[in-house]
Amino acid sequence: MKAVSECYPCLSRLVRQAAELATNDEQLRAEAIRKGQRIVDDNFSADVLTIEIAIKIHRAVMAITANPDPYRAVKHEEIRISRELIGEVSPAYTNDFRGYLALSAAGNAIDFFRDFHTIRGDMRNKVEFLLDDSDNFERKLVKATNVLFLADNAGEVFFDLPVIKWMERFAPVTYVVKESPVQDDITLQDLRMAGLEKALDRVITTGTATPGVLLHLASDEFKREFAA
Repeated sequence: MKAVSECYPCLSRLVRQAAELATNDEQLRAEAIRKGQRIVDDNFSADVLTIEIAIKIHRAVMAITANPDPYRAVKHEEIRISRELIGEVSPAYTNDFRGYLALSAAGNAIDFFRDFHTIRGDMRNKVEFLLDDSDNFERKLVKATNVLFLADNAGEVFFDLPVIKWMERFAPVTYVVKESPVQDDITLQDLRMAGLEKALDRVITTGTATPGVLLHLASDEFKREFAA
């Protein structure tokens, strides 16, 4: 999305959060915060995608602190909590496409800007769709030849698996993770660490280390899958 006024404090928070997670060295941390905030100030515009600014922030923080994965501990904690919560949360959802889709949506409560206590509480509240097109989605799925499923935060994979397995009854599903670390997005290494790589029929990466996906930076493999 293009930047709006509400994005500025969020990006500034991202700068401080990334720097604090990346290093305990106060001098390096302060330098990373100064550089990151300058990136926000120099690039913030209604004509610029917030993802592009976030990429520059993370690259600067990683370079200054020499930490290639500042959110590693956060991701491991997300995976630990999600592995535990999926057993508590899933019985509230029906064993059909709508139920599995809602369960996958529940995993979106995982957010590195929020404390884990709040996340746990939110996940115990059943997801109800205000607008529900799941029936139409399922009808299209029956005719699908391929499904591209873009992963997000590290812990969400546990909540994604049931709907992925349901969709695999109709079409091959390709699960897409990040090539290398960015924020708390799941990478192939994280997926292996969680012991879930073999639970998925096909996994590829975006070829990038970017929040979301910028197609002009993505790998040729991802572009081919995206166009299919």
